[in-house]
Amino acid sequence: MKSLIYLAGLLFFIGCTPKPAPVNNWEQERLNRIKIDFCLSEAQVKEYIRKYIPDVTDEQMRQWEKDKALEYMMIDGKKCYFRNAGPNLFRIDSAAYCVKVAKEGVFLSGSEQVNKIHLPEVIEAVKQSGNDTVMPKHMRVTYTITVDANAVPEGKTIRCWLPYPRTDQRRQRQVKFIRASEPKYTFSPASCQHSTLYMEKKAVRNEPTVFSESFEYTSYAEWHRLKPEDIIPYDTTSTLYKKYTAERETHIRFSPRIRELVAKLTEGESNPLLKARRIFTWINRYFPWASAREYSTIENIPEYVLDNRHGDCGQVSLLFITLCRCSGIPAHFQSGFMMHPGAWNLHDWVEIYFEGIGWVPVDQSFGIPTFAQDADERMFFLGGIDSWRMIVNSDYSMPLVPEKKFPRSETVDFQRGEVEWEGGNLYFNKWNYDMKIDYLN
Repeated sequence: MKSLIYLAGLLFFIGCTPKPAPVNNWEQERLNRIKIDFCLSEAQVKEYIRKYIPDVTDEQMRQWEKDKALEYMMIDGKKCYFRNAGPNLFRIDSAAYCVKVAKEGVFLSGSEQVNKIHLPEVIEAVKQSGNDTVMPKHMRVTYTITVDANAVPEGKTIRCWLPYPRTDQRRQRQVKFIRASEPKYTFSPASCQHSTLYMEKKAVRNEPTVFSESFEYTSYAEWHRLKPEDIIPYDTTSTLYKKYTAERETHIRFSPRIRELVAKLTEGESNPLLKARRIFTWINRYFPWASAREYSTIENIPEYVLDNRHGDCGQVSLLFITLCRCSGIPAHFQSGFMMHPGAWNLHDWVEIYFEGIGWVPVDQSFGIPTFAQDADERMFFLGGIDSWRMIVNSDYSMPLVPEKKFPRSETVDFQRGEVEWEGGNLYFNKWNYDMKIDYLN
């Protein structure tokens, strides 16, 4: 049974310095977050849909809702739609997708445009060099969090955790700190699964509070020419195998539904690589990318993906990890940012372990590229990853250093950062983040 976690309530400012709001329990805070995500009326969603389907009917709306293509919740007796319900409809429902394509055509995303050129270069570089990490990209980054003016009372200390590139990764090297906005700062130890730079600053009345950091690092692409015959049996007695094939709170759970699905997907197959390929291609085929509600509001993310027939990068990654672990393939979460020129964003992916080869990357949400020209490119992201990454996390839902006093805004992943003060956590609607990237080669 989930224990109660307490969080300070939201502060409202009415021209005077407020006192901290009373403490609410976690379920109330979770509901507050859901209300932020589910904020559209049916009229607003229809307005978007009419861009592509001018004569949309109530009957169509009800069918899309039944099919989980239009995401909504009943809140306080009122039907409230997810903030991206309209755009997601045209990603999830195949008929709606075809309508949109007929009107606008098919275009590669910014990262796909980069990778269409980049992936063949990575594959060729690996084949020519014999190394599985190639094509380094050196970047200088300035990351900034700006807390809203008067989000906390004047003179109160704001605590801030910024994402910082990991220093313990084979694909991420030459990490160099340049500067921070505050004279005092703390780096998390390399042993921490979330890599952070921590700072504090006192709020000034009517002024935003800004935290920033600058650093450089080099990111490498990685690609393995994986063959079933090269995969040897696991040492199932090893600590690594036991740890990374186990269940984990709260999202990696081997429910009867998961066990039945794994048995069906891997029936008759014992080779770990071929099992992983079946899982990878199945998720790629049946679970399109769609904008996601906040992870902290979801009880079990893999089950949510199965129920709703879609997921964003972290959600399908956790489904892939769960199915792999349940099938006896060691897997763990990895995340940070995709740093493609002109297309940087938060991003999550996976690493899986093959005996005799080691850990290899898997990007489930990048999946099988539509632009792939051959088998190597089609399966690139099962055993490969592009150069354009910043690795911040090696797991999910792990402690921050120094310890956070209130529940995190993002209880699963850590990318945008975290902010709090003595009165409670500052949720994402109280601050914003930005990244400036200089590509040095």
